[in-house]
Amino acid sequence: MTAEDYLEGQVILIDKPLTWSSFQAVNKLKYILKRKYDLPKKFKIGHAGTLDPLATGLLIICTGKFTKKITEIQAQAKEYTGTITVGATTPSYDLETEVDATFPIEQITEALILETTKQFLGEIDQKPPVFSAIKKDGKRLYEHARAGEEVEIAFRKTTIYEFEITRIALPEIDFRVTCSKGTYIRSLAFDFGKALQSGGYLSALRRTKIGDYSVVDGVSPEAFE
Repeated sequence: MTAEDYLEGQVILIDKPLTWSSFQAVNKLKYILKRKYDLPKKFKIGHAGTLDPLATGLLIICTGKFTKKITEIQAQAKEYTGTITVGATTPSYDLETEVDATFPIEQITEALILETTKQFLGEIDQKPPVFSAIKKDGKRLYEHARAGEEVEIAFRKTTIYEFEITRIALPEIDFRVTCSKGTYIRSLAFDFGKALQSGGYLSALRRTKIGDYSVVDGVSPEAFE
């Protein structure tokens, strides 16, 4: 690769490590490329779809003229694998915050779990987590949440194409989901727990695909360097 290649445009597949923000990953690659190729200050680089710090997996990074492809890539279907822990909830719907309530799980059977997944297939109404980057009244929702402010969050339409249960070892339920742009898997975990007459939060998440791009072809930021 040459400086010109990156300026003309490249799609880089990164396997984002746990605890890294998507912003950190982009900054790391920007630093690597600018240092190696002496690229101009205005060198463009960006990612096609945020991945939470507590999630791992596919982060697509576009450089140069290919940053124009970001919107198109973001619009494609996504695949995730992960774990929902039932019997409890957290304010963030994942492990970013502590458990705030516990619920019984004795009523949860394999048959109930498999039957309940059917409720979530197709177009569904979903409320984004209060700990998310969506803006409300000029502030990110997570900023309102951390300030202890109550905010009304509107439901959004999203589509779940596949919802497969891959392991049941209560309180853990492993899954694979394919979904449309804008789906919050944390909200899916929370709603799924509720539908089981219990509680639920996301305890692990990995993005495995965006459209035809797969994490199998991705590299860690260190490997890229």
